[in-house]
Amino acid sequence: MVEVREPLRVAPRAVARDWPTDFSDRLTAPLPAYRELLQIFRELGPRDDLRDAARIPVHRPPLLPRAAPGQTLVTWVGHATYVVQIGGLTVLTDPVWSDRIPGVRQRITPVGVSWAALPTIDAVVISHTHYDPLAAPTIRRLPRHTPLLVPAKLGDWFRRRGFVDVTELDWWETCELVTDRGGVRFDFVPAHHWSRRTLTDTNRTLWGGWILTADDGTRVYFAGDTGYGHWFAEIGARYPDIDLALMPIGAYEPNWFMKAVHVNPEEAVRACHDVGARRMASMHWGTFVLSSEPLLEPVERATKAWDAAGRPSEDLWNLAIGETRIM
Repeated sequence: MVEVREPLRVAPRAVARDWPTDFSDRLTAPLPAYRELLQIFRELGPRDDLRDAARIPVHRPPLLPRAAPGQTLVTWVGHATYVVQIGGLTVLTDPVWSDRIPGVRQRITPVGVSWAALPTIDAVVISHTHYDPLAAPTIRRLPRHTPLLVPAKLGDWFRRRGFVDVTELDWWETCELVTDRGGVRFDFVPAHHWSRRTLTDTNRTLWGGWILTADDGTRVYFAGDTGYGHWFAEIGARYPDIDLALMPIGAYEPNWFMKAVHVNPEEAVRACHDVGARRMASMHWGTFVLSSEPLLEPVERATKAWDAAGRPSEDLWNLAIGETRIM
């Protein structure tokens, strides 16, 4: 039987578009009520025991390795920030070079790659508006002609800051970026999450993950922030043969509060299976203290879950901060 897929919906590049007032109809679960917010603030409280932070692996080479023709390289900068060298291009995911983000203590591990060591950035992908994926001080360091690929209705935030090449995408839309060094297709895909940056803009912008596909077929999935749910299987059906999934594994405790929007390590491994990815590289842990699980627990539980699933150990990439892997 011939598989039938939806035709590509190509998003117009660098064009402002008309969007709904908000995207609350895309929520997987209701947002927490006021009483639940008060409870979570009481449960989390200040985190004073950071002794295990010194055990989080950090490897910061003076130079960033560069991909040879036909190679795909990924480098973990920290949190959800990766430098992805794919299809001849260099792409940043949710770039955060700041020592602090609003509402939490300063980062507990250093940035894995110095800003000066970066090559020319061909594109930046943003998953949503929360302060940990969208850090204004880092965005201000980018040249204003940098191509930015962002969720629906987030384009004006960048245009107000002088950026001139901003593409907004809805779920399942695609955009292609081609240079004299190669080309990459970017597809915006659903995530189980939400968005807010101020007290008055809840869900006014969309949220999601990204599929990066090189001309040679190499495919990387950047999940952004997400809980576990049905979208992973649909992503895998629409985008087969994913070579690497960049999956969040941290910020999951207390589970009653975080479950709808953040996968735990076991769910991350299950999601990697659902999308059909051959390899998984972990992220969203070991950088900012956002939740109450022990600092090293995410990677320990992810490793156990990967082994229990019978996956080859070499296909789980728990990178040190600053480490690069060649695919």
